[in-house]
Parts: sequence; structure tokens; C-alpha cells
Amino acid sequence: MKSILHVTKKITLLIIFISVGQSFAQKAPFFKDGQDPKPNHKKWKLVKNMSDEFKGKKVNESKWQISGQGWIGRAPGLFLAENIKVKDGSLQITTTLLDKPVTKNGKVYTHGGGYVGSRNAMKYGYYECKMKANKTFMSSTFWLINESREQNGCNKRVTELDIQETVGQIVNKAEWMKYFDESMNSNTHSRNIPEGCDFEKGSVKSKGKLDTKTYEDFHVYGVWWKSKDEILFFMDGNFVSKVKPAADFNIEMYLRMVVETYNWNPVPEDGGMNGSKEERTTTYNWVRTWKLIDTK
Repeated sequence: MKSILHVTKKITLLIIFISVGQSFAQKAPFFKDGQDPKPNHKKWKLVKNMSDEFKGKKVNESKWQISGQGWIGRAPGLFLAENIKVKDGSLQITTTLLDKPVTKNGKVYTHGGGYVGSRNAMKYGYYECKMKANKTFMSSTFWLINESREQNGCNKRVTELDIQETVGQIVNKAEWMKYFDESMNSNTHSRNIPEGCDFEKGSVKSKGKLDTKTYEDFHVYGVWWKSKDEILFFMDGNFVSKVKPAADFNIEMYLRMVVETYNWNPVPEDGGMNGSKEERTTTYNWVRTWKLIDTK
């Protein structure tokens, strides 16, 4: 009996070892043939503290903060940690209708979303996720932003890099939102410039057209933040576009995976929460961050 238990224990440990090894088995970002933009003398290295395969049973809170980090959500959408799960090998953020309205900071909240933010930040690199959007009027997003409170002088400004920002139900009938639910909607924002600092304020956009709605299937959304003035977007392994931000993007930024409400895509008359739980859930199969290092 002791021999059998010993063998069983060794097999269990071996399986755990293999699982851990496979959890970060990727050697490079997801690119189609001929699409990898890295220089010949460089290779991609995974940044583990900003990457996750979501193979566990709960959110790894040593990597991810799920209470909003001081941001409770844009009304009427309130960030709720209870709406965030790691299940079936994915990160899931489910939209909800609150049992009754909640008033916080003088604003009324009627819906629940969720916020997942990295505890670590990085400057430059490749950032990607495999995501399926929810089918509601609320958002499904993957983006980067700096923390101005950590900066001094003229760097106490905001740089934001939206890799994908989509909704499942378009309520706003404006022309610019016509294909918002079947596109990779990307943006670079420069704002909150301290007085007397010589940085431009503004936004520079990018759009990649999908063949399906963003809630119908998983897609891989990626960006190569190459330098302070060069941002390259990729969708499903293919290059989409290159943009130059309005101001230098040279401050380290944090990753964000957020489901929220927008004032420009308001709550529909029926409340917008009539779909199944699966339809109301944004799912991330994985998120990976890479940096370029010299080849040996």
C-alpha cells in the first residue's frame, strides 16, 4: 500500500509540474506568418507578472487588483468584485442589473460591471489577449494607462492606450458607432497636461474590421508599443495599423480589463440585461505581455 501511495504521489507531483510548465509554454506573441515585426537581432520574452493563462480556480491577486484601485466605475455601472471569476480556464467578467439602485459619491448606479487591473507596469513591449465580448450595451475592453499619481512634474499627465474597446449592443445610432460591435476599436489618448508643460492634448484612433460581431467568437487583440511615438495594432495575428500619439508615450503603463458603462451608449429602455449569463459575460482566455531582448 505504501508503495502504491508513493507512486501516486510522484505521478501527482509530475502532473502539477507539467501543468505549471505548460501554463507559460508560449515562446512568442500570436502572429500569422510574416506578421511578427520584431527586429532580426531580437526575440520576445514573456513578462510573467503581467501575463496569465487563467488556469486556476480564482483570480491571482498578486498580479491583478479587482476592486477598482480607487475607481468605482462610471455611473450607472458599478464595479463589483463578485462579478469577476476565473472559471473553465478563463477570466470572466459578468454584467448584472443591481437588485436596487445604489448611490455613491452623489451618483446613482443601477448596473454592475467589473475591473481587473495589473499590479505591475511596463514601458514599451507587446500586449495581447484572447477575448470574447459580452452581448450587452456595456463594454468589453483591453487597455493600458499610466498612473499620474506616481509621476512628478510634466509627467503628471495621462497617457492611455486602448487596444480594444467594444460593446455588444449599440444604443447610440451615431455614424461613428455603426460598426462598433464588429470592429477592433483602438485609441491613444493624451490628456490632463499640467499647466506650463509642452505636451499636446488629443486622441489618435485606429479601427480594424472583423467578419463577425465581437461577442460571437474569440479574437486576439494586440499592440506593439514600440516607442514613444510609434504604436502598432494587430488583430488575430495580422497587422492593422500604425499610429503616432498626440504626445510622447514614454511613461510606464498598467494593464486594464474592464467592463463598464458609457454615457455615449446609454442603458436601453429594457435595462439591457435580458440575455443569458453567458451572453452577459466578457471572457478572456489569456492575457500576455512581452518585451524584446537581444538574441544570444
